[in-house]
This record gives sequence, structure tokens and C-alpha cells, in this order.
Amino acid sequence: MVNDSQAPIVKVGQRYWLIAHVGPVRIGEPVEVVEVADESNLKAFSYRTLAGHPIKGEEAFIIDRREDGSVWFTVRSVSSAGDGVWRVAYPLLRAAQPLYRRRYFKSLAQ
Repeated sequence: MVNDSQAPIVKVGQRYWLIAHVGPVRIGEPVEVVEVADESNLKAFSYRTLAGHPIKGEEAFIIDRREDGSVWFTVRSVSSAGDGVWRVAYPLLRAAQPLYRRRYFKSLAQ
């Protein structure tokens, strides 16, 4: 979340289009950053989904350095079915969430 100039990369109110790839299909997921923490031992941000996202909810990404020197990465999410056709697909979308979390942890470990 911090670039070479030490300025936060994400800011509250910024909107992004995340792209999920499901085989050859690309699904646009509009989100808005709702909170950013940029402290010496805590780096975090959270976003909420916007209209058109397959699910409704929020997700937070938190990296915390503890007093014992250990580093913890936490992902928290709260979600419900999106609107329209996404409501029918929600069980499949919900099943995919753990797969995405594993990808987050794997990329962080690299």
C-alpha cells in the first residue's frame, strides 16, 4: 500500500474495477475504498462493492506487525447475493471466495 515515495497508493473514496477471470470469461467488479490505515505497524484498506458487482459487501486486507515481531495478514469479508442474475449465481460465487483468499496469501508469501 505504500509506494517508493511513501505516499499511500489507495485512498478513501477511490473507485476501481477489479477483473475476475473465470476461464475465458472476464467479470468486472466495481468497488470503492472506504477505509485506509497507514501506521508504522499496521497497513490496511477495505473496500465496498458498488452496483454491478456480482456480490454485495465489504472486504478488508490487514497486515499487522505484532510486538513479538510476527507479521499477520488478515482478510475479512462480509457478503450477500448481488442483484439480478448474480443472485442466482451467489452459491457459486460464495464457493469461489476461499479460492481467491488462497491466491491472496500465496501472492503475499512470494
